[in-house]
Amino acid sequence: MAEAPPDDDVTLPRAAVNKMIKEMIPNVRVSNDARELILNCCTEFIHLVSSEANEICNRQLKKTILPEHVFQALQGLGFTSYIEENKRRASTRLENLVEQEELQQLQQAAALQQQRQQSQSLPSSSSVVQPPARQMP
Repeated sequence: MAEAPPDDDVTLPRAAVNKMIKEMIPNVRVSNDARELILNCCTEFIHLVSSEANEICNRQLKKTILPEHVFQALQGLGFTSYIEENKRRASTRLENLVEQEELQQLQQAAALQQQRQQSQSLPSSSSVVQPPARQMP
């Protein structure tokens, strides 16, 4: 049986890992021990890459790990095959994000223009005829 990590270790959510396993290999049964081993390997991989990226970031006197630091870490650890695929994914996500931001700006501008048009079509308070005030007898 695979050894469970100590309670103070951070791991990935089991449900998320199980879902990924099921999506990647839908017609294969995977034992609980194998699932636990995959979970531990994924956690260790993330720890390894993030530690290496952090060292690169520190050497460059930066305080924030950027994607370029992660790519350099992957290359240094021998995972060059992941770099191009993930750069394409990252650029696609960035393009989608930019498109969404542009769409949101256009929607905001259209709403603002509509508000202006509505306010111009309403009569101003000075042109509205007020009924005379009632005088008390």
